[in-house]
Amino acid sequence: MSKKEKEIKETAVEAAEAAVETAETIEAEKTEKPKKNLKKLKFGSISAVTIILVIAVVIAANIVSGLLTQRYPMKIDLTPDNRHEISEESIEVLKSIDKDVDIIVTTTEDYFTMLGANYENLFYQYYGAIVECPYDIIPELLDKYSVYAESGKGSIDVSFVDITKNPDVVTELSNYYNGEITEGGIVIRCGERVKFISAAEVEAMITPSQNSTQTNIVMTFAGESAITSAIKAVTDANPVRAAVVSSINGGGVFDQTHSIIAGSLTSFMTKNGYDCVEIDIGTDALNPEDYDVIVISAPSVDFTSDIITKLGDFLYNDGKYERDMIYVQNGYATQLPNISEFLAEWKIQIEPYVVIDEENMVQAGISALGQMTYAPSVNVADTEIVGTPENASLPIIAPQARPITILSKNNETIVKEVIKSSDSSVTYSGQEQVGEKGAYNVVVKARKETSDGLNITGSDILVIGSPFMLDSSVLAGSNTYSNASVLLNVINETTGKEASAVIPEKVFDQYTLSLTQGSARLILVVVVVVIPLLIGIAGLGVLLWRKNK
Repeated sequence: MSKKEKEIKETAVEAAEAAVETAETIEAEKTEKPKKNLKKLKFGSISAVTIILVIAVVIAANIVSGLLTQRYPMKIDLTPDNRHEISEESIEVLKSIDKDVDIIVTTTEDYFTMLGANYENLFYQYYGAIVECPYDIIPELLDKYSVYAESGKGSIDVSFVDITKNPDVVTELSNYYNGEITEGGIVIRCGERVKFISAAEVEAMITPSQNSTQTNIVMTFAGESAITSAIKAVTDANPVRAAVVSSINGGGVFDQTHSIIAGSLTSFMTKNGYDCVEIDIGTDALNPEDYDVIVISAPSVDFTSDIITKLGDFLYNDGKYERDMIYVQNGYATQLPNISEFLAEWKIQIEPYVVIDEENMVQAGISALGQMTYAPSVNVADTEIVGTPENASLPIIAPQARPITILSKNNETIVKEVIKSSDSSVTYSGQEQVGEKGAYNVVVKARKETSDGLNITGSDILVIGSPFMLDSSVLAGSNTYSNASVLLNVINETTGKEASAVIPEKVFDQYTLSLTQGSARLILVVVVVVIPLLIGIAGLGVLLWRKNK
């Protein structure tokens, strides 16, 4: 074979090998293309399924979250005074509700923000101080009332209605409520029972505390107490009806100081579920069918014999008894012979002296007196009547208490010592000591009973020797004194009302969030630069990863 032929043969072999290689490459490409398409399809399907699953999880989470927020509060209160939370006492009341309650706020939610701003401006104008008045917590608390009520058998529905645009709401409510329903108030309704918290009472939910000074104004919130009490009142199946003596034959029955005390006691009982109706003890009928208890708070005038007979007939109740009386001694008027004779028939005598205890004195601000005073710290004498105070470490105070003597009489009246001063107490008349050192009664309860076979019934008289035990500042100071919880227990036990708890007031901490210039700059850089940059880098990384996959 010649050299030329040999070269031609090698060229033909190389061409053949190249053709075979080309054919194999084409075949491989044909095989690889479906594989790549299949891989892309598989990856796309997984992505689509993942997206669908994520969307489904988000939707499910929203549904579950919505259901949970209807039964449990999901917001976290980070304020130091827990102003957006409600107390355990209110929560227990809400969980125990077995009826449906409507809370109708006769204004819009924006009203409360505006109200707070107005009062903050007023404080700044008068005192030159920035004082926080967060009325906007009221709508938030009402929302939580609705949530917590879902844990019980009943419900609470909250609505905000501008009654200037929807007057039909007031027309409907007037079928069950005799008073005037005005703008800016809160209506609490259960069936045909209605309580109305007026706009003025709403504004009074936030007030300076008794410990405030012109240079240090501390605000307290009593709104929760008012709202919870109104809910208790309209849902109570057996409300106690109280006839509150407010006048006598058209005239006054109190001096100015003790008129304030009478109003404080009435407000205290109303807030805690009593149906209080003011009466004229001289002209109005006192029928046992209409009332369960009569309240005589610190009268400054004596009663006539006819009125004394009326009181006796009420408590006797045609021999059935089961009617009660609360009597508060006047701090100044000690010469009331007809009333004294009536109480003596119940083995009770109020002495014209004052209990002083220099070893156990507490300084207290008394609203009715408009000043600070020293008051003896007193003790529980009968735990069955008083029960257990919510905070036993807090003192019970009895400012200007008159000692009560239990008389020895030949009748079947049973008198129990309820609250007494300590053994270091003495009594004074003016500047002169008249009593030996020892414990003196400041609250007692007398009972007369009758029996019909095994059925025993009775009427009680609760006598309180210190009117200023019931001062609004003392009762409101549930974080300072035990008076509110102790006296509520005693009144409930006397009238047979179901035990209830005092809703404490909240004290607002005045605080601000202060930022230095450096802190503000750092927050700006983090929010505006760092966070967006990190998000961009993460997105770019994902994009490159998917492109090279």
